Amino acid sequence: MGYKSLAACVADLERHGHLVRIKEEVDPYLEMAAIHMRVFDVEGPALFFENIKGSRFPAVSNLFGTLDRSKFMFRDTLDHVKRLVDVKMDPLSVLKKPLTYAGSSMVALGALPWRRKAGAPILYGRTKISELPQIVNWPMDGGAFVTMPQVYTEDVTRPGIMKANLGMYRIQLSGNDYVQNEEIGLHYQLHRGIGVHQTRANAAGKPLKVSVFVGGPPAHPLSAVMPLPEGLSEAIFAGALGNRRFRYFYDEEGFCISADADFVITGTVYPQENKPEGPFGDHIGYYSLVHPFPLMKVHKVYHRKDPIWSFTVVGRPPQEDTSFGALIHEITGSAIPQQINGLHSVHAVDAAGVHPLLFAIGSERYTPYQRISRPQEVLTIANQILGTNQLSLAKYLFISAYQDDPSLDIHDIPAFLTHILERIDLSRDLHFMTNTTIDTLDYSGDGLNTGSKVVLAAVGDKKRELRRELSGGWALPRPFAQGKLILPGIVVVDGRPFTGYDEEASVIASWAASLDKGALDGLQMIVLVDDAHFAAASINNFVWVTFTRSNPSHDIHGVDSFITFKHWGCNGPLIIDARRKPHHAPDLVKDESVERKVDRLGAKGGSLYGII
Repeated sequence: MGYKSLAACVADLERHGHLVRIKEEVDPYLEMAAIHMRVFDVEGPALFFENIKGSRFPAVSNLFGTLDRSKFMFRDTLDHVKRLVDVKMDPLSVLKKPLTYAGSSMVALGALPWRRKAGAPILYGRTKISELPQIVNWPMDGGAFVTMPQVYTEDVTRPGIMKANLGMYRIQLSGNDYVQNEEIGLHYQLHRGIGVHQTRANAAGKPLKVSVFVGGPPAHPLSAVMPLPEGLSEAIFAGALGNRRFRYFYDEEGFCISADADFVITGTVYPQENKPEGPFGDHIGYYSLVHPFPLMKVHKVYHRKDPIWSFTVVGRPPQEDTSFGALIHEITGSAIPQQINGLHSVHAVDAAGVHPLLFAIGSERYTPYQRISRPQEVLTIANQILGTNQLSLAKYLFISAYQDDPSLDIHDIPAFLTHILERIDLSRDLHFMTNTTIDTLDYSGDGLNTGSKVVLAAVGDKKRELRRELSGGWALPRPFAQGKLILPGIVVVDGRPFTGYDEEASVIASWAASLDKGALDGLQMIVLVDDAHFAAASINNFVWVTFTRSNPSHDIHGVDSFITFKHWGCNGPLIIDARRKPHHAPDLVKDESVERKVDRLGAKGGSLYGII
């Protein structure tokens, strides 16, 4: 839909039963987030908070809480936008099928950003940072954060909106050492476009101008998180998706202003000026801790008439960003396979915190005259995957060959892991990258942004039958004696808590050597955990614990392991140590007193009666 504003979107959703208003006064400290998560968990409607303690501005959340609602908001443009993404990835398709892309080409032409000269709604009023909704999502958060911003920067060497970056990077509004109303914190990860812009501004000795847009038509925040092909402007994409050109202008200080936003915060980032940012409850399911990040010095805070603050809540998946991901896949599902020759599909596993775990299916075509029995082409594909955009943040990549089972569903976690473990040769098919970069938000490594990766590649015919049950007499020796079968061939085991890498490596090696070979029959993976009952309670628990609490180079062991010419392998099952380590960040834990406050909204007469 061609929404002119966030308010128009809210009205449309409410008219069609996709939004409810919360009339009771709510506290931005933990309560609003708790309400949001409770409603998201039941696939409930979008939420409009009319009465926020300490702020005169209302807020909306859970707009993208279900894929159906997201598709409803873009019901008139989604198909055209999918075609535009296809065109960008394969421009010859326009010439081959001009009728197919005719309508979409008109959408693209009408999506070019429109520079306004005067009369923009955003110029209605000014406010201060402290007057915005000070929303705190988790008990240990370092302050209030903007969780659905669109952060706009330009390249000082190539200015202008067509080469600009519009990304979603969290903004800390308060807390720590920030001077209230004058300073805010800007957090971004290493691979982001804004990082390139800051590096070039630093090299030129110039401050980086930053504009933070909040609200506006829903196409704008979605465009800020889209993994768009190189050279495709987020502003163009926002115009195409929203069926309304991205309207903008530059204020008297030279900051780019989104004319349709509800709020715009302008500010500058100077070279080498950092302050501690965080903690923040993040999407992997843990807190990201306090680290120095760029300091943004606030210039102005604009707002339109009757503005609406837009926010979301992140935490252990699934959350609203899960639905974001589903919509992104809906739009760009064919894009990455077209970028990487031989790749059929790739899936960042949401239940594992997205970045830690990837599944992929590639081709094996190197020796067509014989049946392939070892990974070849899929290894080159794996290297390309781990060098592509946000996929480069992955720690674990499981990759199979399309030719072995064309019907294999990359989104079916049990089926995909079973397929891999039935075929993998653990003595040959593990390939490590050590001392490399991982996600800034992942603390399983040995330093910020520092960790390792491993590729587990499996091709060819099925090599073994995996164990599908544990007999009554099945047992393991101490100190890891309590085992549960979670998937065919995979056992989770608990026992002693982790103490330190040197000691635990010796303990695990001795334990592995003492295992009875009969007990290992049909097993390919043993995962050491703190609580086997929790880890085995669901597939989501299993992948979250296993892949967010382990660093491949440090935490992968094996039965009868060896190193030959710098290649590590094992002849028995793989052992992954997914116990908590002293350097890991804390889990996100809800405040029970706040949860009880939320209950009142679900009682008869409450705004969420019949919903929660």
